[in-house]
Amino acid sequence: MKIQFTEREEKAFRKISEAAMQLGLPCYLIGGFVRDKILGRPTKDADFVCVGDALELATLAAKAFKPHPKVSLYKNFGTAHFRLSDGFDLEFVGARKESYQRHSRKPDVEPGTVEDDQKRRDFTINALAVSLNKEDYGNFVDPFNGLDDLKQGLIRTPLDPDQTFSDDPLRMMRAIRFACQLKFRIYPETFHAIKRNKDRIKIISQERITDELNKIILSEMPSIGFKLLYDTELLHIIFPQMIELAGAEFIEGKGHKDNFYHTLQVLDNVAERSDNLWLRWAAILHDIAKPATKRFEEGHGWTFHGHEVVGGRMVPKIFNQLKLPLGEQMKYVRKLVELHLRPISLTKENITDSAVRRLLFDAGEDFDDLMKLCESDITSKNRYKVNRYLQNFELVRERCKEVEENDKIRTWQPPITGEIIMQTFGLRPSKPVGIIKDAIKDAILDGQIPNNYEAAFAYMLQKGEECGLRANESGVRRQETGEAETSAE
Repeated sequence: MKIQFTEREEKAFRKISEAAMQLGLPCYLIGGFVRDKILGRPTKDADFVCVGDALELATLAAKAFKPHPKVSLYKNFGTAHFRLSDGFDLEFVGARKESYQRHSRKPDVEPGTVEDDQKRRDFTINALAVSLNKEDYGNFVDPFNGLDDLKQGLIRTPLDPDQTFSDDPLRMMRAIRFACQLKFRIYPETFHAIKRNKDRIKIISQERITDELNKIILSEMPSIGFKLLYDTELLHIIFPQMIELAGAEFIEGKGHKDNFYHTLQVLDNVAERSDNLWLRWAAILHDIAKPATKRFEEGHGWTFHGHEVVGGRMVPKIFNQLKLPLGEQMKYVRKLVELHLRPISLTKENITDSAVRRLLFDAGEDFDDLMKLCESDITSKNRYKVNRYLQNFELVRERCKEVEENDKIRTWQPPITGEIIMQTFGLRPSKPVGIIKDAIKDAILDGQIPNNYEAAFAYMLQKGEECGLRANESGVRRQETGEAETSAE
């Protein structure tokens, strides 16, 4: 068996092979490129290992390409990299062998053979190499039967898995990530080694752990990865709040669903609808507060009142804990968690336009993502019930579309700003300013006053008087000339 390279790849590899031959350095393609070519997955970069000086090889090889790519040399690590004009990334490393100290994942490195280099790889499917040497160009170098593992869909370590995972505990996360992305099975001995060595994950930085977790979340079926994280008990260490969702409790014959597996189903449902990482995080966290809000009510059963509000408050803490970004992405996830029950209330009869306007205003530009989350939250095995809910949500979409066309609420801002309130009453930024501003917004959304400047200004004066405030002369003049000043702003 030989890999069929594309014309672009073949030209590039021949040039690298010739450069290696000039320098007398055995050279091999290795790792993910080889794996993905065999599996028929897209490839955008290639790694090369040579027995000798990788920096010298990369520098000479780059001269064979036109235009000459800029070579990045990393002397401390013995690696080099350049990118071809068509975006194809090529990375070079000298063959090496590694040894680890137990307290660290940074290895002691020394030069080695290509087999030494394959031994240090994480899994057999990533240890596959293809010769670029003249005498056996295109032949596989496969000392650990990686080809067989690819055919059988197995994740297995080249050497003793306990040693592999103790040396670099991040490999436990990578094993699960590859199993999830490729839909492979983890070899039993390898699986049990992950469980035995799970506590070693604590020496890995949170940023590296979260990077692997996000790759699992972005896979086609993220639940595969989360189930493996749960079964190996890694999830108990890296994301204990999610573990608390697991299990169903029964009292007086009444039980609630297992919210861990419900969450995984919602996550898979969202994954079918969107590639948005943060929408997928909203799916993971939408019910995160159910354990904290769970109550059993006599004659009624289990309740989770306010879990969306409590969950929203948990989002910043979890993002901080997992070293996820605390800016717009966090605010987006928190908003969807807090709003995820609102659309279902709009499926009831006699819902007012003001309720629809409020949802549109609160969701803003994220309304469509909110609806995807709500539709994904239907996990019943009863197809009739699922279809009924989906039909109801379609009616919500239509109702919201009608109101949006009339009121343009999703991009709407109240006609009275905080600056106008402060100028009118001679205030500094303070609590009364926020109270009056919110009152004007609520009055317009609830249909109490028209959505125009004059009505909003008059209502502002009324609310100010209720707060014991008096408009100054400039405020009164502003009321008389309000529209002109508003347009000028």
